[in-house]
Amino acid sequence: MGIFLPSSPVALQPVHPPVAVFPAFISQGPVTLVLREQIFSLSGDDFSVKDAATGKTVVRCKGKVVSFRDRKNVTDASGNLLFSMRDKLIAFMSTFVAEDARGHELFRVKRNIALGTKMTATFRNANTGENAELSMRGDMFGLGTTIVLNGNIPVAQISRKLLHMREWIADKQTYYVTVAPGVDLALIAALCIAFDEVKNEKKE
Repeated sequence: MGIFLPSSPVALQPVHPPVAVFPAFISQGPVTLVLREQIFSLSGDDFSVKDAATGKTVVRCKGKVVSFRDRKNVTDASGNLLFSMRDKLIAFMSTFVAEDARGHELFRVKRNIALGTKMTATFRNANTGENAELSMRGDMFGLGTTIVLNGNIPVAQISRKLLHMREWIADKQTYYVTVAPGVDLALIAALCIAFDEVKNEKKE
C-alpha cells in the first residue's frame, strides 16, 4: 500500500490569457500530470510525465549519465527535443537554464534563499510577448507546493506519493501535479523536475 503525502488544496481557475513557452502544450481543461522517477535509471533522474486521466505521455525527461546530473533533455511524446535544461551556478545560487536545440535560452529557474524550497521561473509568455514569472514554494518538509503566476495567481499544485516500499528504499518519488486550464504543461513539468533536483541537492 502506498503512502500519500498531501498538501493543502487550492482553487485553480482558468488562466486567461494563457501562459506558455510552448503553446502546443497549453491545457484546455484541468489536467493532473504524473511525474514518476525511473527506479533503474542510470543517471538517477529520468522522468516520464503522463496525463493521469488518459495515461498518455505528455513529455519525457532524460538525464545524461556523463554530465553528472547537470543536464537533462526534455522531449515530446515522439522524442522530439523541446529543450535541454542544465544546472548553472549564478551568484552562488543554483539556477536551471532551459535552452532550445540552437542554444537559445527559453526560460530559467532560480532557487531562492527561503525556509523550505522556493524557486522562481522567468520567461517570455509566447501568447502575449510579455515577461512572466512563476514562483513555487514547498512546505518545510518538502511534501508539496503551489505554483503561482506573477506572485498571486495559483496555476498548479504538486503533491507527492511514495507508491511502494521498493521506491521508498530507492528514494524515488511520484509527483501528482494538478494544472489549471490555460497553462503550458511542458513548462510546469520543467519546474517540477527542477523542484525535485533541488530537493535531491539538499539531501546530498
